[in-house]
Amino acid sequence: MCTGKCSLCIAVTLYPLVLISIICNIVLFFPDGSVQYAQDGHITDEVKYMGGVFGGGILVLIPALHIHLTGKQGCCGNRCGMFLSIAFAAVGVLGALYSFVVAVLGLHNGPLCKVLLDWGRPFKDSDNSYLGDSSMWWRCTEPENIVQFNIGLFSTLLVTSGLQVILCAIQMINGLCGCLCGTCIKKEEGMI
Repeated sequence: MCTGKCSLCIAVTLYPLVLISIICNIVLFFPDGSVQYAQDGHITDEVKYMGGVFGGGILVLIPALHIHLTGKQGCCGNRCGMFLSIAFAAVGVLGALYSFVVAVLGLHNGPLCKVLLDWGRPFKDSDNSYLGDSSMWWRCTEPENIVQFNIGLFSTLLVTSGLQVILCAIQMINGLCGCLCGTCIKKEEGMI
């Protein structure tokens, strides 16, 4: 496959992943579909770190745009464009890694929820993992279904950011090939 076409495929694949990351992070601010919890400060720190908006969102969108433009120039763009795509893809890797780490922390520490009469994180320092033991989820009484909400969205962010890391790393290799080996622009017939 031509390095430019590969860049184009990577960029087009990154766009929906960026959108999913941003949407998941924004939705995490509204457990149970209510703004009340965000207004009252009953949101985990991992949500406030905005890994899906900044890391998996903006820091991956900017490289995706450049990678897309690199892939659209002729067949492959030029060597300079491919070289710059390596740097932009590295920024994408860093952003996706940030989102990945925040998602892992969000899953590990668990949700912020009402336990009896007080707000806390009942699973944060627990010896047993709440992820595999749904019998522990009863501890969170408010917001309703917060554990499933937290697991679903942070897991989606985890998978999305993992795919972003892989795609941006592939683009770094693709950009290096395009920079070192040249582009694969087909020469017109009759030209020497």
